[in-house]
Amino acid sequence: MVSLIIGHKGTGKTKHLIEEVHKAVEASDGHVICVEKNRKLTYDIDIRVRLVETDEFSVSGYDAYYGFLAGMCASDNDLTDVLGDGTLKIGGDDKEELGKFLAKVNALGEATGTHFLFTISADKEELPEGVFDVCEQI
Repeated sequence: MVSLIIGHKGTGKTKHLIEEVHKAVEASDGHVICVEKNRKLTYDIDIRVRLVETDEFSVSGYDAYYGFLAGMCASDNDLTDVLGDGTLKIGGDDKEELGKFLAKVNALGEATGTHFLFTISADKEELPEGVFDVCEQI
């Protein structure tokens, strides 16, 4: 199941994400990746975590973001956790597309044994109904 940190700007989502990254790296017996739109977490993330900037790879939109994540999973059999910050900045504001993206990522996680966590800058009520069939809010 995909985990979500939900809340509007300024509610501490990124701080919570950083805490979750550190928990993941301590618990993982493989690799942990943190994905962000542009590099701002460089000094906040443990050096054992690979920090990936989507702007560096021209990733924009949910289809491109999903392909990017699937490529990471395909290329690294030891990948245990992927944590993403700024999901709406990378994928876009369309909440229906966000819902489809999260469902596909959930299936990817089940197929590869990878745990995914994303920050979402929105209220829970703004998200499509089916999101919480495949996601949990933490």
